[in-house]
Amino acid sequence: MTLKVGIIGCGGIANGKHLPALSQVLEVELVAFCDIEVERAVKAKEQYGTKDATVYADYKEMITDTEIDVIHVCTPNNSHAEITIASLEANKHVMCEKPMAKTSTEARAMIEAAKKSGKKLTIGYQNRFRTDSTYLHEVCQEGGLGEIYMGKAHAVRRRAVPTWGVFLDEEAQGGGPLIDIGTHALDLTLWMMNNYRPKYVVGNTYHHLSQIKNAANAWGSWDPEKFTVEDAAFGFVVMENGATISLEASWALNSLDVKEAKTTLMGTKGGADMNDGLTLNGEDHGLLFEKKIELETGGVDFYEGEGNDPAVLEARSFVQAILNNTDPVVKPEEALVVTEILEAIYESARTGEPVMMKGAHV
Repeated sequence: MTLKVGIIGCGGIANGKHLPALSQVLEVELVAFCDIEVERAVKAKEQYGTKDATVYADYKEMITDTEIDVIHVCTPNNSHAEITIASLEANKHVMCEKPMAKTSTEARAMIEAAKKSGKKLTIGYQNRFRTDSTYLHEVCQEGGLGEIYMGKAHAVRRRAVPTWGVFLDEEAQGGGPLIDIGTHALDLTLWMMNNYRPKYVVGNTYHHLSQIKNAANAWGSWDPEKFTVEDAAFGFVVMENGATISLEASWALNSLDVKEAKTTLMGTKGGADMNDGLTLNGEDHGLLFEKKIELETGGVDFYEGEGNDPAVLEARSFVQAILNNTDPVVKPEEALVVTEILEAIYESARTGEPVMMKGAHV
């Protein structure tokens, strides 16, 4: 069976991740492309679409096409919920790019729409599909680290502020590095711990380096007047069972300890970190040990193993979940908890007070 897929939003994330990945999934045909800047949709169609693929400027018109089975939502954060809900109500399965939504209220409405429609909904946390992530998740599931009572979610860049699109626009995005890249690190950490029951959250955000003019930056200096989101954010989460998670997220920080979409875990039997590849640590027969995991599949000349691009694996996994009627790897209820925690960090930063969590738990 072939699934017909439509793309809403043909900008950076669509062209950098979704379209190249979907083009490598045999069971997929890219039949519809939508963008408010129609020329971008036309360009995407020419490169990735079927011969008779359709171009739209309005997603509301596109989702009326009964031939489309799946929608990929690749738009700014403030439209994720609106487009996802409308697509689900139009009887489409939906892959929505991360973060799930700007607010937990919107995220819960997305889940409700999925339940009512009977269609599948997932969120684009492709870092779960990295080789180090899948290996570590298996170790955690098997109890290799014991009870994980401390996790650290890392999303730190020294100077890599995305200066294009709407990344610096609080209204469009809902925040800066916390909601943009911190969301990946937090998702990984919660998934490894298999703990989605936060009790309370404290956090703070900073707007210091964003005010620098002519700043050094990977993508060119930013305009401080248009930098309306935080440049760094830090949070601390206490879970209902007493476990804790610290979260660090920055686009610009005076630190050389740079790592993005990584987690550090500490359990009763052992620990793990992604600082330099993947390393497990523990104690065995009265001695401490470190075990470096060899993540490459090579070893034979000219052969590097099966394709392991996380974006392709993510796209293929969702297609298989639809075809086989199984749960997606990233369940929307899990993504909701990520959004709830991020929202609570922003709220704590605004009020200067801890935020008690009363949301839906997985």
